[in-house]
Amino acid sequence: MDQSGQQDREIGELRERLSRLSDASRRINESLDFDTVLQEVLDSARSLTGGRYGVMTLTGDSGQIEDFLSSGMTGEETERLWQLPQGPQLIGYLGSILEPLRVRDLVGHLTSMGLPAFDPPLPVGPEVPFLAAPIVQRGANVGNIFVFDTDDGAEFSRDDEETLVMFASQAAMVIGNARTYRDERRARTDLETLVNTSPVGVVVFDVKTGAPVLRNREMERFVDHLREPDQPPEQLLDVLTFVRGDGREISLKELPIAELLRIHEVIRVEEITLRAPNGRSVSALLNATPILSDDGEIETFVVTLQDMTPLEDLERLRAEFLGMVSHELRAPLTSIKGSVTTLLESASELDPAEMTQFFRIIRDQSDQMRYLIGDLLDVARIETGTLSVTPEHSDVSLMVDEARNRFLSGGGRSDLRIDVEADLPPVMADRRRIIQVLSNLLSNAARYLARGLADPDPGRTGGRRCHDLRRRRGSRHPRRPPAAPLQEVLPQHGRGPGKWRRRVGPGTRDLQGHRGGARGPHLGGERRAGPGGAVHLHDSGCGGGPSSNCKSVASPTWKAAF
Repeated sequence: MDQSGQQDREIGELRERLSRLSDASRRINESLDFDTVLQEVLDSARSLTGGRYGVMTLTGDSGQIEDFLSSGMTGEETERLWQLPQGPQLIGYLGSILEPLRVRDLVGHLTSMGLPAFDPPLPVGPEVPFLAAPIVQRGANVGNIFVFDTDDGAEFSRDDEETLVMFASQAAMVIGNARTYRDERRARTDLETLVNTSPVGVVVFDVKTGAPVLRNREMERFVDHLREPDQPPEQLLDVLTFVRGDGREISLKELPIAELLRIHEVIRVEEITLRAPNGRSVSALLNATPILSDDGEIETFVVTLQDMTPLEDLERLRAEFLGMVSHELRAPLTSIKGSVTTLLESASELDPAEMTQFFRIIRDQSDQMRYLIGDLLDVARIETGTLSVTPEHSDVSLMVDEARNRFLSGGGRSDLRIDVEADLPPVMADRRRIIQVLSNLLSNAARYLARGLADPDPGRTGGRRCHDLRRRRGSRHPRRPPAAPLQEVLPQHGRGPGKWRRRVGPGTRDLQGHRGGARGPHLGGERRAGPGGAVHLHDSGCGGGPSSNCKSVASPTWKAAF
């Protein structure tokens, strides 16, 4: 009878244990939050093993503890336990356990292992029963779960150890799923960031429906350029036409995108033109690649488009630059050829003075060609960052006067007035380049004024427009001139502005300018001189028509270091 009663009691205990395990499993599965699930695992493990306190540690990829959970303690008790002086050694030893550990007294066990004396900062009995199990995920220890002390001071049983191991395996599964999800999210975020920051348009199509499932910002820019303001982006695919590299035109009205994708054609670096019904178009380099499923079926199609407009603009600027160079070199070459032809064919009819004049023309025009070639080399040096600047003590008035004389000797307007303040201090400047900049500014300004732009209200200022040529002090960012007037002031043979900015060699200053049509690459516009000042041409806002009155204002405290 006693044996039967004992069996019934054991069966009842097992049923109760299974019921509690079932309840704990249900509570654990109720939440998808990582921290909530782990806390429920720890609470359930402590409750079902009869432990008074519970601790769970999680280690990161570096092996350092990155999370610490507690159960059965207050926040202050948890903080005191974590801040124990011998905590690092204690955690290091317990964290290295690869098998379940069950001891009668934790304090005595640590002492026997040669570790510092452990005085728990918690209410415990004379002996501290202890139970530990590693959390192993794919053969790697990712943490540990501990329960210690019991209400009656009894030692943990073998069943308690098995229960803790079971909860440790549940924690390992939760941690594995969470880290897999985290890694996937991180990889997806990295990929989305890479795609969105790419200067190439990217779009992914669903092959079955033909609908775009992903597109980056550059592709959205393509779409915004081609579509009407009130037109949904999806509708653009129904009316778009593109011209392939071999000249074939494909209209998506006649061949829907879904049917086009089913052709499964792989395209590599093909130049196409996209056209919209509103007349807008864009040229791009096309790449198209299908993505296969595990069954070998094509699920999606990845298409990339690289805008060719910047390259076309660059080619246009190169052509314009070559045209400018040809024009500049042709003029002195024509003079040389004409002089040489005259000397060869009519030498007997010329007196010595006329022959000397022709020789001077040949010499001067040869020098002009040499200067032009030197300026072209300067452009190459600017592009490569090797342009040399040699500053020396220079007189501002002399540089301005020499620039004026060069401008006048080159056929510039004679009604030019330059006002320079008296008693200007010497400045550190590359004399030759500063004179070149000032000469180019004057030449460009004269060309602009010669175009005779009329004032809409000539009565305000007598039909003149005021322009100042100033050197300013103190501003790293001088007030920029209005875009339209400056583009007209500094043209490239009337073909539009060609603006550049490059670093001029290591340790030197920025050089910014506009291409011009006078001798050499016109580094006019603005030349910045560190924090000290800048020379720049601007519309003073006086309102009137063209005027050749340029004013030079210099501050004695301004330090030029071009």
